[in-house]
Amino acid sequence: MAIVQNLVIDDFGLHLGKHSERLQVMRLGEGTPSERLVQEAPLLHLESVTVTGRGISLSADAIEACTERGIPLFFLDSLGRPYASLYSAGLTGTVLTRRAQLAALASDLDGEVYGRRGVAAALAFAEGKIRNQANLLRYMGKYRKEADPELYQEIDRRAGEVAAHLTGLEKLAGAARVADIRFELLGIEGRAAQSYWSAIKQILPEEYGWPGRRHRGARDPVNAALNYGYGILYSQVERALVLAGLDPYGGFVHVDRPGKPSLALDVIEEFRQPVVDRTVFGLVNKRVALEQDERGLLTQQTRRNLAEKVLARLEAADRYEKKRLPVRAILQSQARHLATFLREERKPYRPFVASW
Repeated sequence: MAIVQNLVIDDFGLHLGKHSERLQVMRLGEGTPSERLVQEAPLLHLESVTVTGRGISLSADAIEACTERGIPLFFLDSLGRPYASLYSAGLTGTVLTRRAQLAALASDLDGEVYGRRGVAAALAFAEGKIRNQANLLRYMGKYRKEADPELYQEIDRRAGEVAAHLTGLEKLAGAARVADIRFELLGIEGRAAQSYWSAIKQILPEEYGWPGRRHRGARDPVNAALNYGYGILYSQVERALVLAGLDPYGGFVHVDRPGKPSLALDVIEEFRQPVVDRTVFGLVNKRVALEQDERGLLTQQTRRNLAEKVLARLEAADRYEKKRLPVRAILQSQARHLATFLREERKPYRPFVASW
């Protein structure tokens, strides 16, 4: 039986059940169990279950088996937007880490010294994002150095523009509260992103009709693929934060709002380019079809392919703290480092910058 680390269920009429020490995805209807069996996943190796389709049912036994073993279940709509997550209740029972996180958030409001930890974390998230944007541009540009020297020079220039915004972050390091620098911080991120996406527009093949970066509701294939990939990644970030004892809804850069997972949106910034952008642009530059239906939504097969590629990228190794680790393990380590930083057990929180 094949080892499955991330089980994705995306077809109408499927049922997730448990048999012995494995999960079984069955197609409802007539036929023998072996004829209706779609996939099996041994619980021993399983790390997550992602449900991305409609008309899918789950048995109580399957849910119990997952929660007992700390395997989260994520639910995404057809655009990749997460609408529910299911964890073991025990995973949310940590106290010390959440107290430290809330203390940092409270300090951000009343101006106590503890708020400087929130500032340091916020700047680290932004630094990781900007460095990874610049490095991905250079990575993509180097393959055009011989074939298109003019484009190579332009991409290299844009990468330099993106990286130049790191100087702006350094000037904000002395602030006592995120609230005092949030507007400037978001402005720096926004200007860096403008240079990044302008460069991406020059790199992508014209036939994909890239209109520039679009978020919710995007109907062009590349933006739709990016948004769907970010949804897959978001679920993994939330999982890492919960396992580290943090509250995904208590962030520093993204402001609090009911139902808004602001800390998950903060932490995901370090991983967008290494995990999703690199994956999607790699597919696009290989001219892989991103098929859409008549409504402009990605087809089921395209969504399945994207989910598999993004999850595979999370299993790929990258350099981290003088070792090579799967990106998933790096994500989990970053969440734990953030937790120990907020508990004042670790001095610096450094962002993850992928090797290119």
